[in-house]
Amino acid sequence: MSKIEVYSTAVCPYCVAAKNLLKSKGLEWNEVRVDTDPVQRDAMLARSGGRRTVPQIFVNDQLVGGYDDLVAADRSGRLTQLLEASA
Repeated sequence: MSKIEVYSTAVCPYCVAAKNLLKSKGLEWNEVRVDTDPVQRDAMLARSGGRRTVPQIFVNDQLVGGYDDLVAADRSGRLTQLLEASA
């Protein structure tokens, strides 16, 4: 099974959209709230190369990026490739 991590905040419409896209594909993810945990925000910044916006999405420890990046990865087939990398 693929490991999907979504760094998010409580009031982020793009976070909701990203999670809805993942849900529509029958995928499960681990949500990491960066608005309630500064240590996790620092971890997100380090893992994403300094990206400060949410969501930041990782599939099998590979950075996908934000919501727009997730949609682009889905449309291009890259998301499927990342998900299959764990199989």
